[in-house]
Amino acid sequence: ALALKGIAYDQEPVNLLKDGGQQFSTKFQAVNPMQQVPVLKINGIILSQSLAIIQYLEETRPNPRLLPQDLKKRAKARMISDLIVSGIQPLQNLTFLKQMGEEKNMEWAQHNIACGFKALEQILQHTAGRYCIGDEVSMADLCLVPQVFNAQRFKVDLAPYPTITRINKALLELEAFQVSHPYRQPDTPAELRA
Repeated sequence: ALALKGIAYDQEPVNLLKDGGQQFSTKFQAVNPMQQVPVLKINGIILSQSLAIIQYLEETRPNPRLLPQDLKKRAKARMISDLIVSGIQPLQNLTFLKQMGEEKNMEWAQHNIACGFKALEQILQHTAGRYCIGDEVSMADLCLVPQVFNAQRFKVDLAPYPTITRINKALLELEAFQVSHPYRQPDTPAELRA
């Protein structure tokens, strides 16, 4: 969202694995008591949760738009975003995976991503153009790309999801998505950098 809207920012990486998870440090807990990322400090406030951040940016810096003008399309963009960030993504968070135990992580993640992607694929077949909602990038697209990355990380077969795959490919052609890719972040291990 920051890259798409052309908002300059400084990053402070929080490594979720190093030192038992830097998000659990006292310093980070003072910033976000939920001990989760992302967090955005902007205009004298601290925001956590991806959709709250995106919506704040949309309301304070409306151009370029991340929510369609048309109310029905706007509702669909929110529905898809919520499906991803509430119905799919949390089930691969480290908190859940630790509870599952290492031997079941891959199976658990694959199952839950596949269930979510099955529903998402059906929805996108009715809403998509080049992107999730027609031919303009929306909040839904901001949620889709990191979830496809997670699916690939957990070796989910994407063949049953041609619409998701096509949209993700189109989004990754855009500079804002390229610079925001997990493999291009300052704390990405050298062997994974793109």
